[in-house]
Amino acid sequence: MTHAATTGAPAELYRWRWPALFVILAAEVMDLADAMITTIAGPTILADLGGSSSLIQWLGAAYTMALAVGLITGGRLGDLYGRRRMFLVGAAGFTLGSLLCGLAFSPETLVAARVVQGLFGAVMLPQGLGLIKEMFPPKEMAAAMGAFGPVLGLSTVAGPVLAGWLVDADLFGTGWRMIFLINLPIGLLAIAGALRFLPESGSPHASRLDLTGMGLVTGASLLLIYPLVQGRELDWPAWTFASMAASIAVFLLLARHQSRKQRTGGDPLLVTTLFRKRAFSGGLITGLVFFTAMIGFSLVFGVYVQIGLGYDPLKAGLANLPNAVGTVLGFIVVNAAGLPRKAGRKLIHIGAIVMIAGVAGVGVTLGLAGVGVTPWQLAPALLVTGAGMSMIMAPFFDIVLAAVEPHESGSASGVLTGVQQLGAALGAAAIGTLFFGLLERGRSFTDTMEVTIWVTSGLIAVTFLAAFLLPLRARPEEEAAGH
Repeated sequence: MTHAATTGAPAELYRWRWPALFVILAAEVMDLADAMITTIAGPTILADLGGSSSLIQWLGAAYTMALAVGLITGGRLGDLYGRRRMFLVGAAGFTLGSLLCGLAFSPETLVAARVVQGLFGAVMLPQGLGLIKEMFPPKEMAAAMGAFGPVLGLSTVAGPVLAGWLVDADLFGTGWRMIFLINLPIGLLAIAGALRFLPESGSPHASRLDLTGMGLVTGASLLLIYPLVQGRELDWPAWTFASMAASIAVFLLLARHQSRKQRTGGDPLLVTTLFRKRAFSGGLITGLVFFTAMIGFSLVFGVYVQIGLGYDPLKAGLANLPNAVGTVLGFIVVNAAGLPRKAGRKLIHIGAIVMIAGVAGVGVTLGLAGVGVTPWQLAPALLVTGAGMSMIMAPFFDIVLAAVEPHESGSASGVLTGVQQLGAALGAAAIGTLFFGLLERGRSFTDTMEVTIWVTSGLIAVTFLAAFLLPLRARPEEEAAGH
């Protein structure tokens, strides 16, 4: 496999690429479901373990932030030591982290275990995109990415449904803990599948880790996310704003350090040539805004229907089911029609408009029905929201990774997925802080949810504008220029 990647031999010679894709998707399911399950289980966990309302935010933000800051390094580890080996290490560590979550006895131990999950997820996940880029020839790449998109979307929105059912079912008396313990059999199956089907793969251009770069990206992310989550409870002391300002300075320092390191012949954490590619740099901006909106909305919606409307966890999860159905149906329709390749960026724009209509529809429904709103009344707007989400995600990864060279795939997949998770952490931190902050100021649950919805709609509108930075279709820029 490594020989094929480095010599230009046909990637289709690898016979187990489709079973290998299934193994990679299983890992994605674990990650994405775990990123979202606490949006429904959060209130139940808070009631059992105690703590403040910020625990609900930290349950998501601790995981996604650890994942975000580790993903870039995780991609480089695959280049250095082999993507199959690092996938196995990550899957084993993620499974162990899930066990620790299920055994947690306090808010602090649970948040710490979520960090362990995120860090090992950061080792596991980048290997998947890198392997897909190497295993599949160009004529099959769209089909491979087409399978990737629906699983990503379905896992993201179906995670809360699964969490609601598991909490309500109270299997073996485990209560909320089963939302983490269910990862044990899935993780073991992923490890067995990786041992059997994943090829050895790595980059001949990789040398050693950039420890300074790792420190800078970790520090910058912590300086941004921590004050966003904790600032509300501390009444926004001056240091929280200083910390967020310092994060910008550290990100700029990181960019300067990486550029200088590459100019002097070093091996930077980030392959800076990636940022000269229109598809890639535009995709980072678009993805950051979109996932901030999507994850933030999911977190607040899950909390609102339980605390504000009095739904139990199962009913809260089922209330989100139309979102999942809309996502699945959207992916099926657009992929069956070949729209991700034919429409490209236009499909992202259409999806943003549809998603804004759906989210706004949720706000209108709440305004008309108030606290007596039922899941059936919310279903049409959530169905439209999910359909719009699928249209955005269906062509997104294929467009962004189209111009990435094989030797850049480890760094590219790490950066792209890292920005996705950083957006998720920002969504949990910023939109969650807005929601709980308005409640503390005496706003009603319905008014607070409506404000949050309009902020989410605004972020999706920004996603629409940012998508203009992407090329029209998923093909190398050199090829596009020739046409």
